[in-house]
Amino acid sequence: MLPSGIRIWGLPKIPEIEPGMDLAETILAALAQSGISCTGSMIFVIAQKVVSKAEGCIVRLQDVVPSPQALAWAAKYRKDARMVETVLRQSRRIVRMDRGVIIAETHHGFVCANAGVDASNAPAGTVILLPPDPDRSAEQLRLRFERELRRNVAVILSDTFGRPWRTGLTNVALGIAGLSPFIDYRGQVDSFGRTLQSTVLAIADELAGAAELVMGKTGGVPAAIVEGFPFVAAAGSGKDLIRPAEDDLFR
Repeated sequence: MLPSGIRIWGLPKIPEIEPGMDLAETILAALAQSGISCTGSMIFVIAQKVVSKAEGCIVRLQDVVPSPQALAWAAKYRKDARMVETVLRQSRRIVRMDRGVIIAETHHGFVCANAGVDASNAPAGTVILLPPDPDRSAEQLRLRFERELRRNVAVILSDTFGRPWRTGLTNVALGIAGLSPFIDYRGQVDSFGRTLQSTVLAIADELAGAAELVMGKTGGVPAAIVEGFPFVAAAGSGKDLIRPAEDDLFR
């Protein structure tokens, strides 16, 4: 059953996250101060960056010694060789390096710009890495939220990715806990009597993108709550959203 409507709230009043902070407690405190009242199941969408900060996934550029490859590429495109080196270290595979842009496959299997390494919303002289295991991070948060809130909870860790063949960025799900990332319509019949053969919606990505509308990038709102979207508790994973290499026509 699809909902007739959903509600999405951004969670303000979340302070700057530093390594070692209890992120779950911080988010729950912001929820308590927000006045938001949810009566049913809740989906938390949380920006990957605050999770990375809490887990200490921060690199000081002054500690990075660039490789010859990083130095050569940075000189060609007037980039910071230490940043380039960090990207290379976070990459399982370089998909494309051209015109000052690096598209890489991370060690998790995500394909994105700069292997997810990001200097935005980071302390001066540092860059933020993706969490080593986004699904595990999401599950740890989910367990805390469910215990404290005493209701069915799912968690999506989101990040902003570009898209091949389309301009602009959108949020996608990196880590998932408590729900399936998909709605599978295969085998169902459309309004003209045709059996659907390949329609599998990536609802975790759609929820992450919808939550971005109230989270933004500069307003200090790194988390949102979605209420009213029906989901069955399931052991979902962000890895499920990665297209297998054997099914990828562009490898």
